[in-house]
Amino acid sequence: MARIKLTRRMLLAAMTAAPLAGLADAQAGWPDRTVRVIVPYPPAGGADTTARIVYAALSEQFGQQFAIENRGGAGGTIGEEVVAKAAPDGYTILHDATAFSVNGSLYQNLPFDYRKDFDPVFLVSLVPNILVVTPSVPVQSVADVIALAKSSPDGINMASSGNGTLQHLCLEMFKQRTGLKINHVPYRGGGPALTDVMAGQVKFFFANGSSVVGLIKSGKLKAIAHTGKGRLASLPDIPPISDTLPGFEAFEWNGVFVPHGTPAAVVQKLNAGLNTAIMSPSVTARFAELNVQSHQNTPAEFGAFVVAQMQLWSRVVKDANIKLG
Repeated sequence: MARIKLTRRMLLAAMTAAPLAGLADAQAGWPDRTVRVIVPYPPAGGADTTARIVYAALSEQFGQQFAIENRGGAGGTIGEEVVAKAAPDGYTILHDATAFSVNGSLYQNLPFDYRKDFDPVFLVSLVPNILVVTPSVPVQSVADVIALAKSSPDGINMASSGNGTLQHLCLEMFKQRTGLKINHVPYRGGGPALTDVMAGQVKFFFANGSSVVGLIKSGKLKAIAHTGKGRLASLPDIPPISDTLPGFEAFEWNGVFVPHGTPAAVVQKLNAGLNTAIMSPSVTARFAELNVQSHQNTPAEFGAFVVAQMQLWSRVVKDANIKLG
């Protein structure tokens, strides 16, 4: 039998290839255990709702549990830090919201970098805000709201679900685009704000489009317009604000990120699974009920979307001089 002479170079090549082959096998078998999904907000909010819908479908698809862990606080930055510092192995992922594209402009000295410490995977959902008013207020359109504000020496009071939230930023963008005097009334969450708007304590509010459908249909709130495009499936009579203020657009979005350095094979497999999940009948039906828009997309497309959102909201934050933390 012929003998094979092993050189030092051949031995080194074999030693290097062995762990790489093992890594490739591990990536191909992903997920082979529970995946932790960090939602950096409290239960029952918009991000938590879309997460529970999507990951139920994904768990069934992959045959492994995608376990949701709510880590709320500090505008989402507490949960975001958990993922930023997690092992980049595909077993800790982040299901975030619009705040991901805003917090970098609001908070100083964060212990992580949004652009460097995360890799984009998938845009899960887009939900417009809806400009709602107390039913007794005599306005029916965006033009009516503008006229009322201009005729009021003290302007109008408008609620938000908290400083730096998308509802606050919509208020500021509306103010910047119209030149109106709008007095910001921040609340600790959307629920308390809605309660006071229904009671007439504050008359105006940009509400999350998923949370107010029932209140609008029951007459407890009056809907004026929404911040998305076209017409909403569950509220087709409500026009977009862009019909009156061209280019005015704002979405509460949810998307998936992984720690930077997560293997490309895992990112692609997760992206493919999410693309399949949002097309399943159970997900599409629930999203339609909640005014949630979704479409298939790639990591690169989602990454470009996030960059554009960062640029948009950084301008609004700067012009409004909003600072937190």
